[in-house]
Amino acid sequence: MTQTFELAVELFLAAILVGGGIFALVGSYGLLRLPEPMQRLHAPTKATTIGVGAALLVSALDMLPQGGGISWQELLITIFLLLTAPITALFLAKTLLLRHEDPATLPETGTGHPWATLGEERPDP
Repeated sequence: MTQTFELAVELFLAAILVGGGIFALVGSYGLLRLPEPMQRLHAPTKATTIGVGAALLVSALDMLPQGGGISWQELLITIFLLLTAPITALFLAKTLLLRHEDPATLPETGTGHPWATLGEERPDP
């Protein structure tokens, strides 16, 4: 590969790494600053999914410009992380709701419907 192509790929990977670091920083700040537990849950989930996922992706593709291969183990870890982090956040949110949190203290869902819980009564169709 030409030296110009290697430099372009390395700059692209560096930009992905910096972007992932910014997501991780913003997610960490959101975890500290957001007032409600349901809001605090959102920030670290995005930081984990995008920030750590970007770092793993760059690490997996790091040897590509020098003629090396792709690290399949790190790609599998990235895919696993992208699949499990949102599911884990959902389970944590459901646990918070099932602790019998007062509905008045929950943030708005933005859908016009209340938060889904197992204990709420549903009208007959």
